Amino acid sequence: MEMPIPEVSETNRSEPDARVGSNASVVEGEMTTTVRLVRLLITALIVAAVLAGVVRGFTAAASGKAAVLDGLYLAETMLAGVLILLGSFVEGFGFGLSLGTRWPYTRNILVLLIDGDPEAAHRIVATLVGLIALALVILAPASATISGLVLIVLTAVLGIGTLHVLAGRLPSVVHGVHGLLAYGVFLCFLSTLYLRRVDFWSYLGNTPALHAVLLAVFLGGMTTGHRGFGKPIEAFSWPRRSPQLVMIVHLVAALAVVGTLGALMPKYPVAFYVAVAQIAVGFLLFHAVNLKPKSPGILVALHQGVVLTITVAIVAAGH
Repeated sequence: MEMPIPEVSETNRSEPDARVGSNASVVEGEMTTTVRLVRLLITALIVAAVLAGVVRGFTAAASGKAAVLDGLYLAETMLAGVLILLGSFVEGFGFGLSLGTRWPYTRNILVLLIDGDPEAAHRIVATLVGLIALALVILAPASATISGLVLIVLTAVLGIGTLHVLAGRLPSVVHGVHGLLAYGVFLCFLSTLYLRRVDFWSYLGNTPALHAVLLAVFLGGMTTGHRGFGKPIEAFSWPRRSPQLVMIVHLVAALAVVGTLGALMPKYPVAFYVAVAQIAVGFLLFHAVNLKPKSPGILVALHQGVVLTITVAIVAAGH
């Protein structure tokens, strides 16, 4: 039975860390040059999302409230995607428990954000996504906006659960559901860009390609949660440990994505070829996790970015 991560701070600093509390399991990530470059990239993506929304609002064919909504829909969709990528950077560079299990905020979180802590940025961007979703519900109360806000709230609530999964206190299924809900948020607002007059839940229910992708996303989250924070899956020829078994099931689900998209060809050509490439990225990530289990690096973000690309390609093709 795996022991939970002890409630201590792993830090080289001499001064007290304001993130450490009596009930916080803090394990700091290493602030490397790569992490600083990633911070700049994420900042650029967030600024790009906001600017894209502003430009969309001013250049939309509609005017007034309709133009504002167009801008907010685009900004929210892009920020939801950035939030998923940001979560992968948090995992990839070992910052999953950099704020411990305190949630949603901790003391001096804005200072930590400025210092470049990806987990602090993840929580602040999540707040921004929630505030925009609330504004959309107020301005345009409809199935899509209400569903998006509800999904965001559920994702946020599960956010604290993922911290306790990494700390070894909750089962990996919580991590899997969190990832599934995050993609639900992204898909819900993405559908407002391509399928404005189509009910999101009906569309989702009638799109088998997305079912395959979401199953793989869920199992990917379980794979991360099941191996635990900073632990390798380990190379194997036959699964002997539960993390290895979960990874095999995740691999089968990834192959099912390729099979589903292939069976539906030529409807989703871009999504199919990207999904094929994703298998190779997945194997590289598996080796990276075993080589550097605490911080497997940029491959985590690449893996997640490919999933986002597949998702967008499916929705865009159904437009």
